[in-house]
Amino acid sequence: MNKFGCISILLNLLIWQAPAQGVTDSLPQFNLAKIAQVNQGDSFITFPTDIGNLEPLMFEANVNPSFVVRKRQDSRLMAVLTAQITIRMYNEESYPVKTPSYIPQISAYYAVSAKNSAEQSTLFVKLGHHSNGQDGSFYDADGNINLQTGNFATNFFEMGWLKTAYSSNLKAQKIFKTSLEVHPRSWMLQELHGQYSGLRWHNAFLAYKLPVKMGPRGSIKANFSLKAETTWSLDSLYDWDTFNIKRLNASITFYYHPKFLEDIGFFVRYYHGMDYYNIYFQHRLDVIRFGIMTELLRF
Repeated sequence: MNKFGCISILLNLLIWQAPAQGVTDSLPQFNLAKIAQVNQGDSFITFPTDIGNLEPLMFEANVNPSFVVRKRQDSRLMAVLTAQITIRMYNEESYPVKTPSYIPQISAYYAVSAKNSAEQSTLFVKLGHHSNGQDGSFYDADGNINLQTGNFATNFFEMGWLKTAYSSNLKAQKIFKTSLEVHPRSWMLQELHGQYSGLRWHNAFLAYKLPVKMGPRGSIKANFSLKAETTWSLDSLYDWDTFNIKRLNASITFYYHPKFLEDIGFFVRYYHGMDYYNIYFQHRLDVIRFGIMTELLRF
């Protein structure tokens, strides 16, 4: 069994372990807005200390505000508007910011159960656009992808399921996600066909705020979270067969919540796979990154 198979088995054991009786009654409740907030992602900025094969950066920043539309706080149906922007400032002369990623989205969430609790199932659908704000030719004069001014644009929809629960062993809220993301061929640039995945299977697991014992008496002083994500490209890409490991994108993030910071924390993330930064998608990354991230949830 390879290392990804071992990781998958371990995550499933963590996800589906039954919670202890009587524990969940006293837990903070997961409402629909908090579940959506986790799924929409977080805002962060990295330090210029990447380890790996990413081009030297001053920082990468992801700005991901979400605007909730619902009738009332206990509504089972809710819409979320997100104006996501990702930028990279390169460690080059004049420190340029090249071709930001613009990813506006509108999502709808439906809570299968009516009562807010530690254990819930939620269905969601998302409609999004991903572009880089450029209008130049996709290829340059040498036949290579034009990374400077080349046009990159695609539209997509995603459908998925979110399961929330409580782990008594981890002493943490946990969320499991599985979804399909579809980029219809008519919704993306023709130049992307066959080299940019239009059918993706996403899976993610988040264990939120595990306690860390510190100090001479072992008192709880801080918390951290763990998030593991995988994406498998299912459509026809290059000459890859169905189980080619190049189809896999994977990341694991440790997020540290120090007590002396109220709204942000520190994270370290390992990412393997295709570059997610718009027209740079042909680059393959193996990189460890460090930075600060906004607080995901507040109980």
